[in-house]
Order: sequence, then structure tokens, then C-alpha cells
Amino acid sequence: MKESISQNGIQTPLIVREKENGKYEIISGHTRKRASELIGLKEIPCIIRNCTDDEAIVQMVDSNIQREEILPSERAFAFKMKYEALKRQGKRNDLTCGQVVHKSRDEISEEESGRQISRYIRLTELIPELLDLVDEKKIAFTPAVEISYLRKEEQLMLLDCIQCTEATPSVSQAMRLKKLSKEGLLDSIKIDEIMLEEKANQKEKYHIEYNRFMKYIPREISTQIQVEEYLLKCVIICKQQGIMVDKMKIVKSEESNIKKSNTKSRER
Repeated sequence: MKESISQNGIQTPLIVREKENGKYEIISGHTRKRASELIGLKEIPCIIRNCTDDEAIVQMVDSNIQREEILPSERAFAFKMKYEALKRQGKRNDLTCGQVVHKSRDEISEEESGRQISRYIRLTELIPELLDLVDEKKIAFTPAVEISYLRKEEQLMLLDCIQCTEATPSVSQAMRLKKLSKEGLLDSIKIDEIMLEEKANQKEKYHIEYNRFMKYIPREISTQIQVEEYLLKCVIICKQQGIMVDKMKIVKSEESNIKKSNTKSRER
């Protein structure tokens, strides 16, 4: 921004309002002002608006929410500030009911649905440490919304578990934590039990090359499920009979099987 202002000047004037003490308060343009100071400008263009505190909040949020780089926590508190300001003004107070917000002067966001705005505002109920993890993308947005319903002491217990296990809740885990909290059954033991579960995406996956087994399996067994069931039964039988599979010698080809069979026949 410093480079842009140095080359082109300020293209969009700041928006300010006059205070009772005769000074001016910036509603929109704090970063432009700071960049101008750093390059030594003494004057910057401004538009003076006469507005109340709540109107100033609405304009400030509308301006800042358009930034490309904005943290989830910044968006959450901005939406909350605007929602509360509109509510105090006696305007629409159903902006978080889950309906799509149509373009009007009373909307919170032109790009977000009412439901999504409500979810962002829920993030303001998180303790600061958990909200930091959301900003750092260590906790995903949807699980963060779910755990925002936990009481503060429960959130502190969850934070302690996260720090100890270095694991963050999945959507499923967060929903179960929320449910137990609502039922009054959530404690540190339950939190540990849920958080220590192995997640589906953490489980190592095994792939069986079925072609390697087909010549040893009856022809009527052909589908993947049937093959897996057959192999499972073989393993169970070996275990029940005490057969040490790892010590068995495996004949590498059917040809060697035939040779061994012919040799035994001659001996007989």
C-alpha cells in the first residue's frame, strides 16, 4: 500500500466523522492513513459523514469486511458488531435466522447467508486460545462452531486436551462434545476419550491384490467381499489350529508342486 500511494496517491478518500471535541474519528481508512504517515504525507483526502455511533460501526464493518486478508475472528467480531448496531437502531434483527440476506441497507453482508453469519458470530463465544487456533487453521471452521456451544470451563478442558494430544476435534467429535455438554455429561474424562479416538483419515489403509489369491480360492468365490470373507476364515482356522503361517514354506509355482507330487509317486 505504501508503494501504491507513493506512485498513485490515495484513490479512495478516508471516511471520517466529527467528534464533540472538534477532532475527527476515522470510520474507514485506518490502513491508508498509516501507510500515508510512513511515506511522509501531511495531508490525505477525507469525506466527512455525520453519523451516530451505530451508523459509524455499520460503515466501518462494511469497509473492513471487504479486505482480501481477514481472519475468521475478525470477520466474526465484525459481523457481531454490525448485527448489534443494527439491532439497537431498531432495524432488522432476524439477520442470523438462516435465511439468505437480500441486498438492502439493513443487511450484514451481501455475500454471506444469514445462517453463515450466525455461524461466524458463534465463534465469538470461543475462549481466545481456541479462537487463535481457528485463525491459525488448526481447528476447522465447522468444528469450531460446534465447540463454541461448550461452557467456558469445558472449553478450557478441551484446550488442555488439545495441547496434550496435539490433536484437534473433527466435525463428528465436536458434535458429540456439544451433545454431551448440552446433556450435562461432559467432563475431562469424556473429552479425553473422544479426542484420543483414532480418526478415519488417520487409519492406515491396506489394499489386497486379489489376483494373487484367485488361483488358490474356489471359483464360486469371485466378489471382493466373498474373497475377504474366505481369507478371514482361513486366518481364523490357522490361528485356532495353532498353525504358524509365518514359518510355512510357500511353493513358488505350480510346476514345482507337480514335480514334488511326481517324486512322491515314484518313491511309493
